[in-house]
Amino acid sequence: MRTRTFVTAALLAGAALFGTAGGAVADSPSPSASGSAEGPTEAGTSFRTATPVQPGQRATAGASTGDYLYWAVPVDTGQRATMKAKVTLPKAARHGAATWQLDVYDGLRRRQACTYGAQTRAAAADAASVELSCTLRTVRSWAEQSSNDPLPGTYFVRLTVTDLPQDDLGLPVHAEFEPAVAGTGGAYAVDGKLAAPLVPGAAAASPKDGESASPEPSASASAAGKRSVSASEPEGGWSSGRWSDRWVWTAAGGVLAALAGIGGYAMTRGSGRPSRVPPGV
Repeated sequence: MRTRTFVTAALLAGAALFGTAGGAVADSPSPSASGSAEGPTEAGTSFRTATPVQPGQRATAGASTGDYLYWAVPVDTGQRATMKAKVTLPKAARHGAATWQLDVYDGLRRRQACTYGAQTRAAAADAASVELSCTLRTVRSWAEQSSNDPLPGTYFVRLTVTDLPQDDLGLPVHAEFEPAVAGTGGAYAVDGKLAAPLVPGAAAASPKDGESASPEPSASASAAGKRSVSASEPEGGWSSGRWSDRWVWTAAGGVLAALAGIGGYAMTRGSGRPSRVPPGV
């Protein structure tokens, strides 16, 4: 009776632990918002002037056909980013089809491949709009130097037309850009982490060894630094691999293993020492 009670208690404890672990995974907040918030109304023209956009925002920009449009999006460890863009084409008569392309670069300006999505699309001469999408691989907290794995930091998105009739250059277009991120959990977690996320100005922000930062920076410099930091990092800050839900599963597995060992011992140890009184006496 005592053994059965112990086994029942162990099973209930295990169910409670797994329920807690599952709740921790399911209840982890997603960085992307359910609805798209209004974002900036312009786009940069180079990597240096890329317009910062937070995941969940919708950025818009008016441009001319042939312009390069740049946006910058912060993507953290364990997140899988999807970049979406829509180009509303001019109503004026065009001379032929045009091919639009969406390219994504990481903080080291390495072009990142898309796991799925229409990264390049051709719009017919009478098409009203064209939509593009690129879903990146899950961002890792650390990677080998020889690999091209995506790392946490600022990701640059470039939208441009790559092929069109010469007479259609300069026609006005309207572009919309919307980034979204989704957490993947501890399944993609790795050991190790970067010293700092790959964001623009990271090397200039921290003084070198032997140098001291200016004790009293000017008000304009401080304001510019605050704008730069707030624009180039997620709303909740960088995690840098501090935590993943695999810690919960590891702890739950350890507790269940201990309970299983105690339960096995309780079931096999018997009822105690045998009686020394001979049977039938």
